[in-house]
Order: sequence, then C-alpha cells, then structure tokens
Amino acid sequence: MKTLTKRRWTDNGPVAYTAAVLGTLAPTLLLIPVRSQINTTTIALAFLLIVLLVASLFGSRPALLTSVMAAFSFNFFFLPPFYTLTIAEPQNWIALIAFLIVAGTVGQLSANAKYRAELAEDLYDKLQAAFEQASEAEALKKSEKLKSSLLDAVTHDLRTPLTSIKASVTTLLDSEGGHRTIELDAEGRREFLDVINEETDRLNKFIESMVELARIESGSAPSRRTLSNVEEIISIALARAEQTPGGHRVVVNIDKDLPLINVDARAIAEALYNLIENAAKYSPDGSLIKIETTATGEEVSVSISDEGRGIPPDMRQRVFEKFVRLEPDRSSGMGLGLPVARGIVESQGGTIEIHSGPDRKGTMFVIDLPIGEE
Repeated sequence: MKTLTKRRWTDNGPVAYTAAVLGTLAPTLLLIPVRSQINTTTIALAFLLIVLLVASLFGSRPALLTSVMAAFSFNFFFLPPFYTLTIAEPQNWIALIAFLIVAGTVGQLSANAKYRAELAEDLYDKLQAAFEQASEAEALKKSEKLKSSLLDAVTHDLRTPLTSIKASVTTLLDSEGGHRTIELDAEGRREFLDVINEETDRLNKFIESMVELARIESGSAPSRRTLSNVEEIISIALARAEQTPGGHRVVVNIDKDLPLINVDARAIAEALYNLIENAAKYSPDGSLIKIETTATGEEVSVSISDEGRGIPPDMRQRVFEKFVRLEPDRSSGMGLGLPVARGIVESQGGTIEIHSGPDRKGTMFVIDLPIGEE
C-alpha cells in the first residue's frame, strides 16, 4: 500500500498534542462552575466527546493522552472530595476506572475507524488509477460502484458495532457514580460488557479482513511456502472455527498417504477457516459440514460442503467480489471472507471453485493446491 496512508496516520506533530491538552482543559474550565448542578455521567460524556474528537482528527496516541488527562480532571475536579486525588466513595472508584477503560477503548476504536477510512480512500484511488487504462466511461462506472459498495460496507460494519458499544457504555455510566439513573446488578453489567467485547471483536475482524485483502491485492502479503501437511492445516483451521456459532456437526475425511503441498500453511489455514465460517453461517444450525481431501495428478483437492440453501450458478463468481453478500440483510456478513479466501489460494498457485453439494444440496467449495517436490 502507498506510503501516503502511513504518513497521514503518523504525522501528528505538536499540534495534535496541543489539541489534546487544550481539548481537556476547555470542558474542565467550563464545567467547574456548574458541577453542583449536573451529574457525573454528563461530565464523563463531555470528556468522552473530546476523546472521540481528538482520536478522529489526530489518531490513537493523542487520544490516549487525552484519555489520561480527562481521567485526571474527572477525578481531581469533579469527584468528591474536590481538588484531591483521594476518592471518598467506593462507587466513584468504579466510575473512574470505567471511565478510563471506556475512554481508552472508544478513542482507539475511533482512531482505527479514521485509519480504515484513509485506507479505503487509498484503495479507491489505486483502483481508479487502474481503471483509467480502460475505457474512461466504463472505468468511471465501475469505480463509482466500487466506491458506493466500499462506503456502504465501511459505514455499516463500523457504525453498527460502534452504536452498540456506545449504548452499552452509556448505560454502564448511568448505573455508576453518585447520580445513578439506572440500577444494574452484577449480571446486568456483565451482559453489557459482553456486548462491548463481542462488538469489539467484530470490529477487529472487519479491520483484519480489510488489511489482509489490501495486502493480497497489492502483492505485499508475506508468503513463506514450505512443504506442508494438509491434515495439519485443516486441524489449524478447525481449531480456530471452534467458536463459530450454530452447533454444526463437522466430519473430516482425509485420504491416507496424501502428498505434501507447497504452500504457506498459515495462509491456507486462514482461507479454509473463512470457508468453514461461511458454511456455518449460511446453513441451518446443527447441520453437517463435511471436509474431504483427494490427490489428483499434481494437485491436492480440499472440499468443504454444507447443507445450506446453496449458491445459484449465476452468483458463483460474484460472491468472490468484495462486499457482495448472497443475503444482503444478514447483519453478520461483511462480504470479505470469500474474496480473502480466493486471494490467498490464488497467491499460493491454487484455484478455488464452487459446486453444488452432494445430491445437489447445499454448497461445495473445492480448493486445488500444488503438490510439493521432495
């Protein structure tokens, strides 16, 4: 990827840290005169807003500084006893710790969103430059379509988890401190923390998929081809897929005496995991997922079949395009898993195809990988 993204992301300078200091000082001076008239939750949200603004404009490091300074100001000026770092009530300790954790997390997520937006812009610029070599009218049509899909995916897959995180954080803050507006027991707080944890994992997966796809398309993805055992690669993929919901039954049939394949084992395990996850997502809970291997000529074939609705023939190439979802309304889909899988397989000298499953039921993905030489 271009160095432009890195330069924009790291070029904070003194201005960023000055903004962090002034951004924390401003609400402190404005709120001290009226602190007896407003609750601590409102004050905490005001500081969180400053953290979000700094993260969005300057990145994660200035946002971290803002979070620490905001936590200090929140304690020193707004938690009794005032003008001391001593905290009288135990619940105020909880409020301060929760504020610091939430401020740091929200700041980092906002900074990551800024970085992803810059990366998306660079990806779009790169594709637009490539399209200019073809027909100008066709290039503009395709680039606008890609831009719309990209912005739609980024907006949906970042805004949805951020909205859930924001709602959970606000509820937790409203349940703490000296001015409680919501009563939550330990189980209730745990549920909101679980939501924050799950949505953060969802954001991380989206970001990792975007970065992996960008590396593959730019040719900068590291590849360490070695003679690798197919059974071990499948075991790695299945171990990672253990947390996939749905309670699916997985059957693995591996031919004896399979030859070694010449691939990057880590990368192929990632591709297989994406296909297993896709099979689990688009097939009924508790249904069968079958993984089989065969050796043919100079290749080893790995097939993954499910008992889902199947993929229509006219969509079997399109599903490998970025942000294309077979079922657009499914909130869990990002439209990146299959493009990443195909990019990995093809970068290793292999091919990937889609067929109907056994008895024309469900979907079967077939990966052919080159056999290595002893």
